[in-house]
Amino acid sequence: LPERHGVSDRPLHSSPCKIEGTPISLPQPILRYYLHTILNTLIKDEMGYPDTFQGFSIDSQSEWTKFRKAELTPKPFEDRDVDIAIEACGVCGSDVHKISGGWGPCSLPLCVGHEVVGRVVRKGVNASTVEIGERVGVGAQVSACLKCKNCLSDNENYCPHQVDTYDGAYPDGTISQGGYSSHIRVHEYFVFKIPDNIESSLVAPMMCAGITTYSPLVRANIGPGKKVAVIGIGGLGHFGIMWAKALGAETYAISHSPHKAEDALALGAKEFISTSVEGWHKPWQYTFDFILNTADATDKFDIKAYMSTMAVNGVFHNVGLPDKPLPSMMAFDFMPGGYSMGASHIGSRREMFAMLKLASEQNIKSWVQTIDISDAGCKEAVERVHQGKTKYRITLVGYDKVFGKRY
Repeated sequence: LPERHGVSDRPLHSSPCKIEGTPISLPQPILRYYLHTILNTLIKDEMGYPDTFQGFSIDSQSEWTKFRKAELTPKPFEDRDVDIAIEACGVCGSDVHKISGGWGPCSLPLCVGHEVVGRVVRKGVNASTVEIGERVGVGAQVSACLKCKNCLSDNENYCPHQVDTYDGAYPDGTISQGGYSSHIRVHEYFVFKIPDNIESSLVAPMMCAGITTYSPLVRANIGPGKKVAVIGIGGLGHFGIMWAKALGAETYAISHSPHKAEDALALGAKEFISTSVEGWHKPWQYTFDFILNTADATDKFDIKAYMSTMAVNGVFHNVGLPDKPLPSMMAFDFMPGGYSMGASHIGSRREMFAMLKLASEQNIKSWVQTIDISDAGCKEAVERVHQGKTKYRITLVGYDKVFGKRY
Protein backbone atom coordinates (compact mmCIF):
# COMPACT_ATOMS: atom_id res chain seq x y z
CA LEU A 1 0.00 0.00 0.00
CA PRO A 2 1.19 3.56 -0.56
CA GLU A 3 3.11 4.94 2.38
CA ARG A 4 0.70 7.88 2.65
CA HIS A 5 -1.95 5.53 4.05
CA GLY A 6 0.26 4.84 7.04
CA VAL A 7 -0.04 1.08 6.62
CA SER A 8 2.94 -1.14 7.36
CA ASP A 9 3.68 -4.18 5.19
CA ARG A 10 5.16 -6.08 8.12
CA PRO A 11 3.01 -9.19 8.88
CA LEU A 12 3.16 -8.73 12.66
CA HIS A 13 -0.50 -9.56 13.19
CA SER A 14 -2.01 -11.57 10.39
CA SER A 15 -5.44 -12.99 9.68
CA PRO A 16 -6.11 -15.87 7.31
CA CYS A 17 -8.40 -15.28 4.35
CA LYS A 18 -9.01 -16.84 0.97
CA ILE A 19 -8.68 -15.33 -2.47
CA GLU A 20 -10.03 -17.61 -5.20
CA GLY A 21 -9.84 -20.54 -2.81
CA THR A 22 -6.21 -20.01 -1.80
CA PRO A 23 -5.60 -19.38 1.93
CA ILE A 24 -3.31 -16.41 2.56
CA SER A 25 -2.38 -14.20 5.49
CA LEU A 26 -2.78 -10.42 5.38
CA PRO A 27 -1.42 -7.95 7.92
CA GLN A 28 -4.11 -6.60 10.24
CA PRO A 29 -3.39 -2.97 9.26
CA ILE A 30 -4.11 -3.81 5.63
CA LEU A 31 -7.34 -5.58 6.57
CA ARG A 32 -8.40 -2.61 8.67
CA TYR A 33 -7.62 -0.25 5.82
CA TYR A 34 -9.67 -2.16 3.27
CA LEU A 35 -12.51 -2.75 5.72
CA HIS A 36 -12.63 0.99 6.44
CA THR A 37 -12.61 1.79 2.72
CA ILE A 38 -15.38 -0.67 1.93
CA LEU A 39 -17.60 0.45 4.80
CA ASN A 40 -17.01 4.10 3.94
CA THR A 41 -18.04 3.44 0.36
CA LEU A 42 -21.15 1.52 1.35
CA ILE A 43 -22.30 4.04 3.92
CA LYS A 44 -21.40 7.29 2.21
CA ASP A 45 -21.40 6.53 -1.51
CA GLU A 46 -24.37 4.19 -1.72
CA MET A 47 -26.63 5.00 1.21
CA GLY A 48 -26.15 8.76 1.10
CA TYR A 49 -24.84 11.15 3.74
CA PRO A 50 -27.26 12.65 4.50
CA ASP A 51 -30.47 12.78 2.43
CA THR A 52 -31.26 16.34 3.50
CA PHE A 53 -29.19 19.16 4.94
CA GLN A 54 -29.95 21.88 7.47
CA GLY A 55 -29.32 25.58 7.08
CA PHE A 56 -30.32 29.10 8.02
CA SER A 57 -32.68 30.50 5.40
CA ILE A 58 -34.74 33.60 4.78
CA ASP A 59 -38.39 33.37 3.72
CA SER A 60 -38.90 36.92 2.48
CA GLN A 61 -36.75 39.64 0.93
CA SER A 62 -38.77 42.19 2.88
CA GLU A 63 -37.48 40.51 6.06
CA TRP A 64 -34.03 39.69 4.78
CA THR A 65 -32.34 39.75 8.20
CA LYS A 66 -34.77 37.21 9.64
CA PHE A 67 -33.17 33.77 9.45
CA ARG A 68 -34.62 30.46 10.56
CA LYS A 69 -33.12 26.99 10.74
CA ALA A 70 -34.71 24.87 8.03
CA GLU A 71 -34.35 21.61 6.15
CA LEU A 72 -32.67 21.86 2.74
CA THR A 73 -33.03 19.33 -0.06
CA PRO A 74 -29.89 19.13 -2.24
CA LYS A 75 -29.80 18.13 -5.88
CA PRO A 76 -29.71 14.38 -6.63
CA PHE A 77 -26.26 12.95 -5.96
CA GLU A 78 -24.25 12.18 -9.11
CA ASP A 79 -21.06 10.25 -9.76
CA ARG A 80 -18.73 13.28 -9.67
CA ASP A 81 -20.44 15.06 -6.80
CA VAL A 82 -18.93 15.75 -3.39
CA ASP A 83 -20.75 16.34 -0.10
CA ILE A 84 -18.95 18.66 2.30
CA ALA A 85 -19.60 19.12 6.03
CA ILE A 86 -19.14 22.86 6.48
CA GLU A 87 -17.01 24.35 9.26
CA ALA A 88 -16.75 27.99 8.11
CA CYS A 89 -18.42 30.30 5.61
CA GLY A 90 -17.57 33.87 4.71
CA VAL A 91 -20.33 36.48 4.56
CA CYS A 92 -20.11 38.22 1.20
CA GLY A 93 -21.66 41.45 0.01
CA SER A 94 -23.33 39.31 -2.65
CA ASP A 95 -25.30 37.58 0.10
CA VAL A 96 -26.76 40.93 1.15
CA HIS A 97 -27.49 42.07 -2.41
CA LYS A 98 -29.32 38.81 -3.06
CA ILE A 99 -31.47 38.48 0.05
CA SER A 100 -32.29 42.19 0.31
CA GLY A 101 -33.59 42.34 -3.26
CA GLY A 102 -30.86 44.67 -4.46
CA TRP A 103 -30.20 42.37 -7.40
CA GLY A 104 -33.88 41.60 -7.92
CA PRO A 105 -36.18 38.74 -6.84
CA CYS A 106 -34.74 35.43 -5.68
CA SER A 107 -36.01 31.92 -5.01
CA LEU A 108 -37.47 31.47 -1.54
CA PRO A 109 -36.79 30.14 0.98
CA LEU A 110 -33.09 30.71 0.36
CA CYS A 111 -29.90 29.85 2.22
CA VAL A 112 -26.99 32.00 1.03
CA GLY A 113 -23.22 31.83 1.51
CA HIS A 114 -20.60 31.07 -1.15
CA GLU A 115 -17.31 31.24 0.73
CA VAL A 116 -17.37 27.71 2.07
CA VAL A 117 -14.73 25.63 3.87
CA GLY A 118 -15.30 22.16 5.27
CA ARG A 119 -14.46 18.46 5.12
CA VAL A 120 -15.34 15.96 2.42
CA VAL A 121 -17.78 13.40 3.86
CA ARG A 122 -18.99 11.75 0.68
CA LYS A 123 -17.81 11.53 -2.91
CA GLY A 124 -19.19 9.98 -6.05
CA VAL A 125 -17.76 6.88 -7.65
CA ASN A 126 -16.05 8.94 -10.38
CA ALA A 127 -14.90 11.80 -8.15
CA SER A 128 -11.11 11.47 -8.12
CA THR A 129 -9.75 14.90 -7.17
CA VAL A 130 -10.50 14.82 -3.43
CA GLU A 131 -10.57 12.27 -0.64
CA ILE A 132 -12.89 11.67 2.30
CA GLY A 133 -11.81 13.82 5.25
CA GLU A 134 -9.84 16.39 3.25
CA ARG A 135 -10.33 20.06 4.03
CA VAL A 136 -11.63 21.85 0.97
CA GLY A 137 -13.18 25.10 -0.18
CA VAL A 138 -16.05 26.05 -2.47
CA GLY A 139 -16.65 29.44 -4.06
CA ALA A 140 -19.51 31.10 -5.89
CA GLN A 141 -19.92 28.41 -8.56
CA VAL A 142 -20.89 24.75 -8.12
CA SER A 143 -21.43 23.49 -11.65
CA ALA A 144 -20.83 24.06 -15.37
CA CYS A 145 -21.21 21.99 -18.52
CA LEU A 146 -17.41 21.44 -18.76
CA LYS A 147 -17.84 20.86 -22.51
CA CYS A 148 -18.30 24.26 -24.11
CA LYS A 149 -15.62 26.51 -25.59
CA ASN A 150 -15.39 28.55 -22.41
CA CYS A 151 -15.07 25.55 -20.11
CA LEU A 152 -12.41 23.96 -22.30
CA SER A 153 -10.29 27.13 -22.23
CA ASP A 154 -10.10 27.58 -18.43
CA ASN A 155 -13.06 29.96 -18.52
CA GLU A 156 -15.66 27.77 -16.87
CA ASN A 157 -16.62 30.76 -14.73
CA TYR A 158 -18.18 32.14 -17.93
CA CYS A 159 -20.00 28.93 -18.90
CA PRO A 160 -23.52 29.76 -20.17
CA HIS A 161 -24.78 26.76 -18.20
CA GLN A 162 -23.05 27.53 -14.92
CA VAL A 163 -24.89 27.10 -11.64
CA ASP A 164 -24.28 29.57 -8.83
CA THR A 165 -23.67 28.24 -5.32
CA TYR A 166 -27.02 29.58 -4.17
CA ASP A 167 -30.20 30.57 -6.01
CA GLY A 168 -28.97 28.71 -9.08
CA ALA A 169 -31.18 26.30 -11.00
CA TYR A 170 -29.93 22.80 -11.81
CA PRO A 171 -31.25 21.05 -14.95
CA ASP A 172 -33.69 19.02 -12.82
CA GLY A 173 -35.13 22.21 -11.33
CA THR A 174 -33.45 21.95 -7.93
CA ILE A 175 -32.43 25.35 -6.55
CA SER A 176 -28.91 25.47 -5.13
CA GLN A 177 -28.53 26.41 -1.46
CA GLY A 178 -25.47 28.02 0.08
CA GLY A 179 -23.05 27.72 2.95
CA TYR A 180 -24.99 28.99 5.95
CA SER A 181 -25.76 25.29 6.29
CA SER A 182 -24.61 21.95 7.62
CA HIS A 183 -23.47 20.59 4.25
CA ILE A 184 -23.17 21.50 0.61
CA ARG A 185 -23.22 19.28 -2.50
CA VAL A 186 -20.88 20.31 -5.32
CA HIS A 187 -19.40 18.92 -8.53
CA GLU A 188 -15.79 18.00 -7.75
CA TYR A 189 -14.45 20.43 -10.35
CA PHE A 190 -15.51 23.29 -8.09
CA VAL A 191 -14.01 21.84 -4.91
CA PHE A 192 -10.53 23.04 -3.95
CA LYS A 193 -8.05 21.55 -1.49
CA ILE A 194 -6.97 24.08 1.12
CA PRO A 195 -3.28 24.52 2.07
CA ASP A 196 -2.60 23.31 5.60
CA ASN A 197 -1.09 26.60 6.75
CA ILE A 198 -4.22 28.74 6.17
CA GLU A 199 -6.91 28.68 8.86
CA SER A 200 -10.45 27.90 7.75
CA SER A 201 -11.86 31.21 8.97
CA LEU A 202 -9.17 33.10 7.04
CA VAL A 203 -9.32 31.15 3.80
CA ALA A 204 -13.12 31.18 3.55
CA PRO A 205 -13.34 34.79 2.24
CA MET A 206 -10.77 33.96 -0.42
CA MET A 207 -13.29 31.60 -2.04
CA CYS A 208 -15.21 34.56 -3.48
CA ALA A 209 -13.76 37.94 -2.54
CA GLY A 210 -10.24 36.60 -2.93
CA ILE A 211 -10.62 35.01 -6.35
CA THR A 212 -12.81 37.89 -7.60
CA THR A 213 -9.92 40.31 -7.09
CA TYR A 214 -7.08 37.92 -7.94
CA SER A 215 -8.37 36.78 -11.33
CA PRO A 216 -8.53 40.17 -13.12
CA LEU A 217 -5.05 41.07 -11.87
CA VAL A 218 -3.40 37.96 -13.29
CA ARG A 219 -5.40 38.16 -16.51
CA ALA A 220 -4.08 41.70 -16.94
CA ASN A 221 -0.52 40.40 -16.42
CA ILE A 222 -0.03 42.56 -13.35
CA GLY A 223 3.45 42.24 -11.91
CA PRO A 224 6.75 44.10 -11.50
CA GLY A 225 6.86 47.38 -13.40
CA LYS A 226 3.09 47.89 -13.26
CA LYS A 227 1.25 50.51 -11.22
CA VAL A 228 -2.10 49.42 -9.79
CA ALA A 229 -4.69 51.48 -7.94
CA VAL A 230 -7.42 49.82 -5.87
CA ILE A 231 -10.60 51.83 -5.31
CA GLY A 232 -12.34 51.01 -2.04
CA ILE A 233 -10.71 49.59 1.09
CA GLY A 234 -13.24 46.99 2.15
CA GLY A 235 -13.92 43.29 1.79
CA LEU A 236 -12.87 43.18 -1.85
CA GLY A 237 -10.42 46.06 -1.79
CA HIS A 238 -8.26 44.74 1.02
CA PHE A 239 -7.68 41.60 -1.04
CA GLY A 240 -6.95 43.65 -4.14
CA ILE A 241 -4.17 45.52 -2.36
CA MET A 242 -2.61 42.34 -0.96
CA TRP A 243 -2.73 40.46 -4.29
CA ALA A 244 -1.33 43.36 -6.34
CA LYS A 245 1.50 43.79 -3.86
CA ALA A 246 2.22 40.04 -3.78
CA LEU A 247 2.33 39.93 -7.59
CA GLY A 248 5.04 42.59 -7.55
CA ALA A 249 3.10 45.66 -8.68
CA GLU A 250 3.51 49.14 -7.24
CA THR A 251 0.19 49.40 -5.45
CA TYR A 252 -1.90 52.40 -4.40
CA ALA A 253 -5.12 52.63 -2.39
CA ILE A 254 -7.88 55.09 -3.28
CA SER A 255 -10.69 55.76 -0.81
CA HIS A 256 -13.08 58.46 0.39
CA SER A 257 -12.39 57.34 4.00
CA PRO A 258 -9.17 58.97 5.30
CA HIS A 259 -9.31 56.87 8.48
CA LYS A 260 -8.45 53.81 6.39
CA ALA A 261 -5.05 55.17 5.35
CA GLU A 262 -3.14 53.27 8.03
CA ASP A 263 -4.85 50.00 7.13
CA ALA A 264 -4.14 50.51 3.43
CA LEU A 265 -0.43 50.92 4.09
CA ALA A 266 -0.41 47.87 6.38
CA LEU A 267 -2.03 45.83 3.60
CA GLY A 268 0.79 46.75 1.24
CA ALA A 269 -0.15 49.99 -0.49
CA LYS A 270 2.74 52.31 -1.29
CA GLU A 271 0.53 55.34 -0.82
CA PHE A 272 -3.02 56.21 0.22
CA ILE A 273 -4.99 58.63 -1.97
CA SER A 274 -8.00 60.31 -0.37
CA THR A 275 -10.79 61.32 -2.73
CA SER A 276 -12.21 63.57 -0.01
CA VAL A 277 -9.59 66.15 -1.00
CA GLU A 278 -10.77 68.52 -3.73
CA GLY A 279 -8.87 67.97 -6.96
CA TRP A 280 -7.38 64.76 -5.57
CA HIS A 281 -6.90 63.27 -9.05
CA LYS A 282 -4.87 66.06 -10.64
CA PRO A 283 -1.42 65.03 -9.31
CA TRP A 284 -2.06 61.47 -10.51
CA GLN A 285 -2.94 62.02 -14.15
CA TYR A 286 -1.62 59.33 -16.53
CA THR A 287 -0.22 57.21 -13.69
CA PHE A 288 -1.96 53.85 -13.26
CA ASP A 289 -1.80 50.94 -15.68
CA PHE A 290 -4.73 49.21 -14.02
CA ILE A 291 -7.47 50.41 -11.69
CA LEU A 292 -9.39 47.77 -9.76
CA ASN A 293 -12.72 49.25 -8.72
CA THR A 294 -14.13 47.38 -5.72
CA ALA A 295 -16.54 50.13 -4.63
CA ASP A 296 -20.09 49.04 -3.86
CA ALA A 297 -21.61 52.49 -4.27
CA THR A 298 -22.25 54.85 -7.16
CA ASP A 299 -23.41 57.99 -5.33
CA LYS A 300 -21.11 60.90 -6.17
CA PHE A 301 -18.81 58.49 -8.01
CA ASP A 302 -16.84 60.71 -10.38
CA ILE A 303 -15.70 58.04 -12.78
CA LYS A 304 -14.12 60.56 -15.15
CA ALA A 305 -11.80 61.75 -12.39
CA TYR A 306 -10.66 58.17 -11.77
CA MET A 307 -10.11 57.55 -15.46
CA SER A 308 -7.94 60.64 -15.75
CA THR A 309 -5.41 58.94 -13.47
CA MET A 310 -4.86 56.05 -15.87
CA ALA A 311 -1.81 55.71 -18.06
CA VAL A 312 -2.20 55.46 -21.82
CA ASN A 313 -4.11 52.25 -22.64
CA GLY A 314 -4.97 51.92 -18.97
CA VAL A 315 -7.78 49.63 -17.83
CA PHE A 316 -10.59 50.46 -15.41
CA HIS A 317 -11.87 47.13 -14.11
CA ASN A 318 -15.02 46.68 -12.01
CA VAL A 319 -15.48 43.87 -9.49
CA GLY A 320 -17.85 45.69 -7.17
CA LEU A 321 -21.45 45.11 -8.25
CA PRO A 322 -23.59 47.86 -6.72
CA ASP A 323 -27.37 47.80 -6.86
CA LYS A 324 -27.48 51.02 -8.89
CA PRO A 325 -25.91 51.78 -12.29
CA LEU A 326 -22.60 53.52 -12.79
CA PRO A 327 -22.66 57.14 -13.98
CA SER A 328 -23.36 57.50 -17.69
CA MET A 329 -20.42 58.06 -20.01
CA MET A 330 -19.73 58.86 -23.64
CA ALA A 331 -17.29 57.15 -25.96
CA PHE A 332 -15.44 60.46 -26.07
CA ASP A 333 -14.50 59.98 -22.37
CA PHE A 334 -12.31 56.98 -23.25
CA MET A 335 -10.36 58.82 -25.94
CA PRO A 336 -7.82 60.94 -23.98
CA GLY A 337 -5.71 57.93 -23.04
CA GLY A 338 -7.12 55.10 -25.13
CA TYR A 339 -8.77 53.79 -21.98
CA SER A 340 -10.69 50.54 -21.58
CA MET A 341 -13.33 49.50 -19.08
CA GLY A 342 -14.37 46.00 -18.08
CA ALA A 343 -15.62 43.68 -15.38
CA SER A 344 -15.24 40.04 -14.43
CA HIS A 345 -16.95 37.15 -12.68
CA ILE A 346 -15.03 35.25 -9.95
CA GLY A 347 -12.22 33.16 -11.48
CA SER A 348 -11.32 29.77 -12.91
CA ARG A 349 -10.28 26.56 -11.18
CA ARG A 350 -6.72 27.08 -12.37
CA GLU A 351 -6.68 30.59 -10.94
CA MET A 352 -8.18 29.44 -7.65
CA PHE A 353 -5.34 27.00 -7.07
CA ALA A 354 -2.75 29.61 -8.09
CA MET A 355 -4.28 32.11 -5.65
CA LEU A 356 -4.25 29.61 -2.78
CA LYS A 357 -0.63 28.74 -3.57
CA LEU A 358 0.32 32.43 -3.51
CA ALA A 359 -1.49 32.98 -0.22
CA SER A 360 0.20 29.94 1.31
CA GLU A 361 3.71 30.79 0.13
CA GLN A 362 3.55 34.49 1.00
CA ASN A 363 1.54 34.05 4.20
CA ILE A 364 -1.27 36.30 2.96
CA LYS A 365 -4.11 36.42 5.46
CA SER A 366 -7.60 37.86 5.20
CA TRP A 367 -8.56 40.46 7.76
CA VAL A 368 -11.45 38.63 9.38
CA GLN A 369 -13.89 38.93 12.25
CA THR A 370 -15.77 35.77 13.24
CA ILE A 371 -19.36 35.22 14.37
CA ASP A 372 -20.88 31.94 15.55
CA ILE A 373 -23.52 30.72 13.14
CA SER A 374 -27.12 30.86 14.40
CA ASP A 375 -30.25 32.74 13.41
CA ALA A 376 -29.05 35.71 15.45
CA GLY A 377 -25.48 35.31 14.20
CA CYS A 378 -26.55 35.35 10.55
CA LYS A 379 -28.68 38.44 11.21
CA GLU A 380 -25.78 40.27 12.85
CA ALA A 381 -23.39 39.29 10.09
CA VAL A 382 -25.48 40.48 7.14
CA GLU A 383 -26.44 43.69 8.95
CA ARG A 384 -22.80 44.54 9.60
CA VAL A 385 -21.85 43.84 6.00
CA HIS A 386 -24.75 45.99 4.80
CA GLN A 387 -23.69 48.84 7.10
CA GLY A 388 -20.01 48.54 6.21
CA LYS A 389 -19.11 47.73 9.80
CA THR A 390 -16.55 45.04 9.08
CA LYS A 391 -12.77 44.93 9.07
CA TYR A 392 -12.74 43.63 6.45
CA ARG A 393 -14.58 40.30 6.16
CA ILE A 394 -16.87 38.29 8.44
CA THR A 395 -16.69 34.51 8.67
CA LEU A 396 -19.38 32.37 10.25
CA VAL A 397 -17.89 29.66 12.49
CA GLY A 398 -19.06 27.34 15.28
CA TYR A 399 -20.90 24.98 12.95
CA ASP A 400 -20.50 21.97 15.24
CA LYS A 401 -22.35 23.80 18.01
CA VAL A 402 -25.44 24.08 15.83
CA PHE A 403 -25.29 21.10 13.49
CA GLY A 404 -23.30 18.63 15.59
CA LYS A 405 -20.11 16.84 14.65
CA ARG A 406 -20.48 15.67 11.05
CA TYR A 407 -17.11 14.08 10.32
